[in-house]
Amino acid sequence: MRKLIGLLAALLAYAGLAFAGININSATQEQLETLNGVGPVKAQAIIDYRKKNGPFKSLEDIKKVDGIGDGTYDKIKGDIMLSGTSDRAPKKDEPKKAAAEPKKAEPAPAPKKAEPAPAPEPKKAAAEPKKEEPKKLTADEKKAIDKKAADDKKAADKTAADEKKKAADEKKAADKKAADDKKAADKKAADDKKAADKAAAEDKKKAADEKKAADKKAADDKKAAAKKADTKADAKKDAADAKADAKKDAIDKKAADDKKAVDEKKK
Repeated sequence: MRKLIGLLAALLAYAGLAFAGININSATQEQLETLNGVGPVKAQAIIDYRKKNGPFKSLEDIKKVDGIGDGTYDKIKGDIMLSGTSDRAPKKDEPKKAAAEPKKAEPAPAPKKAEPAPAPEPKKAAAEPKKEEPKKLTADEKKAIDKKAADDKKAADKTAADEKKKAADEKKAADKKAADDKKAADKKAADDKKAADKAAAEDKKKAADEKKAADKKAADDKKAAAKKADTKADAKKDAADAKADAKKDAIDKKAADDKKAVDEKKK
């Protein structure tokens, strides 16, 4: 019977230890340093993370702290909690015992012959330590978590709105640039066509003027040639007429001389 009572007392002592721990949302640096594998640097990192990001929402969130990995988490996960008072500081670097060792049973008195000793009850609690039930958050902690969630949502909405506005502004600027580029390209094309049409018109006029000048020169040359031919013909005719007149004059003079000579002979 004494052995059974000693075992129950040990189990109650272990249960008391199992429910004590460090509240990582409120513990001081000294309290955090009592955790296995957590020194001043990691303890301060936990406090800095808590100040920057608000209370931890789950035990595993502590792994988000610089320097707290899976190895450290496995060492301390049984000694930490999200709410409540840090009423027990586990000894640092001392492995926890799976269950309290039962006290050595004192020699039991010899049982009465008529009454057999009662069989001890099976070890239920000692075999499996109770799982730590999540503790309810205080009103302030819940309010802080809700406020952080609202602030995060507001910041995310603002970021999304800013990005949407930035994308809209960039699209508007791109569309305006594309419109300006198209307008400039159309104007350049129109100016180039106008210049080309003007050059073509000038070339056509120049060709017409050159043709007109050439035609006029050809007509003038033809007219001059015809005139020259007429002048040559007139000169030839004049020469022939002059020759004929001279011949006629010579014949007339000879006839007159002959007649005169005949008349003188008759006298």
